[in-house]
Amino acid sequence: MERNARRRPWIPLLMATGLVAAGLWLISSGDGGDQITPLADPGAVYNPIDAGEELPTGYRVGLARDQIAPVYEPEFTAAAGVDWPDDSLVIGVAGAERAKAYPVTHLNSREMVIDSLEGIPILVTW
Repeated sequence: MERNARRRPWIPLLMATGLVAAGLWLISSGDGGDQITPLADPGAVYNPIDAGEELPTGYRVGLARDQIAPVYEPEFTAAAGVDWPDDSLVIGVAGAERAKAYPVTHLNSREMVIDSLEGIPILVTW
C-alpha cells in the first residue's frame, strides 16, 4: 500500500503530459484547410454569423459591435469631495504628478473611458 501511495503524485503529471501530447498531435495532423483567409474588403469587419459559422450550444448574441459608447470626456471631482463607501472598487491610474480613479460602478455600464493623464492618451476599460 505504501508503494502505491508514493506513485500517486505522478498520476496528474502523466495525465497532463498525455493531454499535451494529444493536443500537439491534433495540431500537427491538420490538413491546412483551416487557414485564415483575408476578407475580400480589407475595411470589412468579420462576422462569424454572417460567414455561416455555427455558434456553440447555449451561446446567444447580446449587443452588436460598438453598441456601448465609451466615455470621451469624463468629469472628475477631488478625492475629498467624493462620498463613496470605503470599499468602493476603482481602477486607478497614476502619473508622475497626478492620479485618477475610475469607479467600477460607472464602468459596469459604459465599459470604456477614453481619457488622458498628463498629456498622454489612455484607455481605461473594465
